[in-house]
Amino acid sequence: MKWNELPDEACPVARAMSVIGDRWTLLVLRDCLLGIRKFDQLQADLGITRHVLAERLKKLESAGLLERRPYQERPTRFEYRPTQAARDFVPVMQVLIGWAEAHIPSDKTPPYRMVSRATRAPIAPRVVDAITGEEITYQSVWAERSED
Repeated sequence: MKWNELPDEACPVARAMSVIGDRWTLLVLRDCLLGIRKFDQLQADLGITRHVLAERLKKLESAGLLERRPYQERPTRFEYRPTQAARDFVPVMQVLIGWAEAHIPSDKTPPYRMVSRATRAPIAPRVVDAITGEEITYQSVWAERSED
C-alpha cells in the first residue's frame, strides 16, 4: 500500500501511521505535549529544519492533533496547542517510552522523567483492558479477522 493511501485504510495501525509515522512528526507532537509550543522553540529543541518543522506542524494541525493560535501581532506569530486528540495520545507515548527504556537502553540520561502529577513519583505505564482489567500482553490477546 502507498503512503498516501494509509488514511483510508481499514486497519487502525495504518491510519495512525499516516499521521504519526515518521520520527519528526512524533517528536514535534511530544514537544507540544510537553509544553513547547512556539515554532522557534520547537526548532531549537529538535534541531529540525524550518521547512520540515512547518510541514510536520501543518500535518498535525490538519489531522486534528494541534491547534494553531496567534500569540503575537505584527508580525503575527502562532503557537501550537495540543487538542483533545493529542492529549488522548499521551498514554500511547508513555507506553512507547517504557518500551524503549526496556528494549532500547541508552547510557545517556533521558531529557525528561515522567512522573505522576499527584505524587511526583515515577510512573510505570502498562496497558489494561477497560472491561476486564486484564493486562494486555502478547499472551493475553489475539486478533481475529473481522467478517464483512
